[in-house]
Amino acid sequence: MISREIINRIIIIAFMVLVGFCFAKAIYNRSFMGIVLALVSLVAAVYFLYLLVKAKEDMTSCRTGSETEERV
Repeated sequence: MISREIINRIIIIAFMVLVGFCFAKAIYNRSFMGIVLALVSLVAAVYFLYLLVKAKEDMTSCRTGSETEERV
């Protein structure tokens, strides 16, 4: 069975590939609007990944903080 982490990475990579394809098609067709939308989508995806990593760090720090409080 495929783990959840691998499925998440496959989804992220597939999304990035689609954004790259859209960006390449926009450049090929010389579409300014397409280029802008592809860049906005790419920036939104990178920002989402940044927030995801930050949330995971906060969750682990809260868990370790609550464990240390119980030990005291």
